[in-house]
Amino acid sequence: MTQALDEGSGGVFGAPPGRSGTVAGPRLRMLADLVADGEVVVLSGAGISTESGIPDYRGETGRRRPAEPMTYQAFTGSAAARRRYWARSHLGWRHIARAAPNAGHHAVTGLQERELLSGVITQNVDGLHQASGTRQVVELHGSLDRVRCLGCGERTPRLLLDERLREANSGWHAETGAINPDGDAVLDDDQVASFRIVDCHGCGGVLKPDVVFFGENVPRPRVEECYALTERAGLLLVLGSSLTVMSGYRFVRHAAERAIPIVIVNQGPTRGDAHALLTFDSPLGATLTALLSELDLAG
Repeated sequence: MTQALDEGSGGVFGAPPGRSGTVAGPRLRMLADLVADGEVVVLSGAGISTESGIPDYRGETGRRRPAEPMTYQAFTGSAAARRRYWARSHLGWRHIARAAPNAGHHAVTGLQERELLSGVITQNVDGLHQASGTRQVVELHGSLDRVRCLGCGERTPRLLLDERLREANSGWHAETGAINPDGDAVLDDDQVASFRIVDCHGCGGVLKPDVVFFGENVPRPRVEECYALTERAGLLLVLGSSLTVMSGYRFVRHAAERAIPIVIVNQGPTRGDAHALLTFDSPLGATLTALLSELDLAG
């Protein structure tokens, strides 16, 4: 296990684990040196999208926010649960769809433009990496901009479902004061009860967002693709993830077992800190923008 570089350690590897908010100086230069060797694989979480106005499940303390995400078992087992999900998501998804990539997303694209990036594994479902121009993105948990039929398996754009839901609920009006992670809007029971859901146009089956719900497994081929990408990495750069869930943390463990260097940039502690060569407790946008500047100065 590689220990983290502690702030104030004078740039010596193997110092006691610690986190730093520093985004300049020796630590940033060390990060730039690691990145400059290329073959960087980014593992991103919700923290990289918070600067775009999309909330995450955990704050800087790493403690879970008071939200109740939909589970796969509840969604597939209850028509009432599906009504609740689609009513809340019908409003909340618009917030996600309007979001724009921030400086952190653009910096990842900047690494790609400098031919230093091998690929991105993202736990996010917002599509903001692709919107910023990043290619070779593996969407570990799927994407909110697609819908899948649980009957025939057909995938369709979320915009088409949005149009159908608007038509089916032309007299439905609801407002929310809060948006939970993954585009889940807070609504009261009366607003949910009057919402009408629609089924698959082709087979009449149940429609589900093309995302991995809690309690649902990530498709095995997708997991294997991420393992393979991790094994080829010269550096695993974790951005904005507390790594609390095994879904992303397993790739950090996979890299650590193969002595692949790991750097973590996240606001707050993470489950993977003990595996990291460097950790930065700092805003993603500012840190990654500073990294690009350091790379350009060194180049």
